[in-house]
Amino acid sequence: MINRVILLILDSVGIGALPDAHDFGDVGANTLGNIIKSTGGIALPHMQALGLGNIEGIEGIDAVTLPQGAYGRSAEISSGKDTTTGHWEIAGLHIKEPFKTFPDGFPKEIMTRFEKAIGRGTLGNYAASGTAIIEELGAEHMATGKPIVYTSADSVFQVAAHESVISIDELYQMCVIAREIMRGDYALARIIARPFTGEPGSFSRTHRRKDYSLDPTGKTMLDYAAEAGYEVVAVGKIEDIFNGKGITHAVHTENNMDGIDQTLKMMEAFPTGLIFTNLVDFDMKYGHRRDSSGYRKALEEADARLPEILSRMLPHDLLIITADHGNDPTFKGSDHTREYVPILAAGDLVRKGTDLGTRRTFADISSTVSEVLKTKDTGVGSSFAAELFDKV
Repeated sequence: MINRVILLILDSVGIGALPDAHDFGDVGANTLGNIIKSTGGIALPHMQALGLGNIEGIEGIDAVTLPQGAYGRSAEISSGKDTTTGHWEIAGLHIKEPFKTFPDGFPKEIMTRFEKAIGRGTLGNYAASGTAIIEELGAEHMATGKPIVYTSADSVFQVAAHESVISIDELYQMCVIAREIMRGDYALARIIARPFTGEPGSFSRTHRRKDYSLDPTGKTMLDYAAEAGYEVVAVGKIEDIFNGKGITHAVHTENNMDGIDQTLKMMEAFPTGLIFTNLVDFDMKYGHRRDSSGYRKALEEADARLPEILSRMLPHDLLIITADHGNDPTFKGSDHTREYVPILAAGDLVRKGTDLGTRRTFADISSTVSEVLKTKDTGVGSSFAAELFDKV
């Protein structure tokens, strides 16, 4: 009945603290709700029409009498609140051991090995905002040629370099080296290349960012869809998050609008299978930088383009919109936040106005995708396909 799923991740658009938020220092976090409160409102008419305001716990967006889609929210069962954990759970994995973090910087042993391998020293080695540390150390980096190494509250080893000082290829090779070092007892979720350009006082990061992830801990819905003969198309940083596993085609993007453009192109090119898109700007540009107004504007811009996706859907398509964690721009620090994520589902065959309730795990999405595409399930989640359709 359904032969194509478009899965759209609004990166970091959480909708309220989870019951275990106290374990993560996130009591009171509510990315969408606090953006609405702090900026005086938000206009998301197309997601509202699908049922966004009808989701339990949503404040500041009115419910509609007859939503044009199905709606609900999901908790997270994995131990973490990072990008990798959230996406892997959406794809059907339960991550029981959190990825390692180094909030005080990386051990001397690690940095010595890294510097020896790349043949030069480094700057930084502390937790910081990417834009802030580039401004702090960018001039010294340009003068010395030493790359900037930093981390965050997430499980990441980030290497920043000016494109005129260290070439893109060399920066990527440095990250490959770091990926090999950061395994075993030092296993991190991601190594991230962070190229930038500009002059001191006006540096800007470029779209040539590249992530080097660990392999997923088991087979995901992507693997099973590919094994069943479906095209599995990754848009944005999805290919990096899954280290290419289970993906048949991939395209990287420059920003949210490019992500939507590329999703539309992939919808034209691949009439069946799974199109898996991440819109990263919410998290990268506004959540971490604690920019509520910018976050609100980005949400409104994405919502304004939702009709383009809906209008190009085929009769046997299913669209699912969700998120991978929170990143409340009004909250303390600059870290992700442990939150519920929204679920919106739409398509010609979807029962309008269906309340999916509160799902136990993000992996319910994976189970649903597996059921409608008739592929093997990872066994972690519970499908809500029967609630979406009169006949599965």
